[in-house]
Amino acid sequence: MRTPTSIKSGDWIGIVAPGRKVRYQNVEAAANTFVDWGLKVVYAPNLFSDEHPYLASTDAKRSVDLQMMLDDEKIRAIVCARGGYGTTRIMDQLDFSTFLKDPKWVVGFSDVTALHLKIFSLGIESIHGIMPVLFDKPENDSSITSLRNALFGTKSTLASGSIKSNRAGIATGHVLGGNLSLLVDSLGTSSEPILDARILVIEEIDESLYKVDRMLTQLKRAGKLDKLAGLVVGHMTALKEGELPFGETLEEIVLDKVGRFDYPIAFGFPIGHDRPNLAWIHGSVMTLKVDMSGSLLSPTTLA
Repeated sequence: MRTPTSIKSGDWIGIVAPGRKVRYQNVEAAANTFVDWGLKVVYAPNLFSDEHPYLASTDAKRSVDLQMMLDDEKIRAIVCARGGYGTTRIMDQLDFSTFLKDPKWVVGFSDVTALHLKIFSLGIESIHGIMPVLFDKPENDSSITSLRNALFGTKSTLASGSIKSNRAGIATGHVLGGNLSLLVDSLGTSSEPILDARILVIEEIDESLYKVDRMLTQLKRAGKLDKLAGLVVGHMTALKEGELPFGETLEEIVLDKVGRFDYPIAFGFPIGHDRPNLAWIHGSVMTLKVDMSGSLLSPTTLA
């Protein structure tokens, strides 16, 4: 895996919306924060378009916006404005040839998981972290600080407390994943990840428990859970019952799918659609350590 160069004061950082639409007031706080970090901010040309009721402009124009950010050598980091839906609609229109010659950081989570998985397939690391639409909330300060650290080259360890459903163990491998729905969505596409010997991260929001079960079952049937090095479960936010109670907790659903495997499993990590949503380097090598005291996910190197 290749690591983009850390940004520094004076660098340009771009804000783009590959999916759902945004307004200027949604990204103003983030832009001001980036300026405070000593960065120069550039907005994608169609960032505030009204051409589509849900998406940030047409597929063609969103694709052009992201392509411009990927190709512009002066832009050293690309931050996706928000999640929602829409990134997958433009994935196959993008040309990564210039990006591969000069990789830069790409930042986001949720729907941006699709972009992370594509970039991972190209052998490049990216940053799973908070996005501009959330910068105006003081309760996200620690998440914003963690993003700054990641962009400027400070490596951080993520931690979770002792949780009864955890399974103890130690594993080292490339860490990848993100939103469960987008992971399942990648199956059968050019972004489908090879998960053997990897540490998989999953998180989700606003889904029925039976749908979470269905998605994990699909990953299991596709063989994606068989040979993991480890499994990290982040925030599973606002999960709900369907018309009928599903009758299993989130932990029971997960363990039902991976119970026969012996790799470490850690629940409750500060990753995803809740606070904090701490930044981590997608595709980097990390060590997952799970014991009675809790869980740690730490930057490391392969021997």
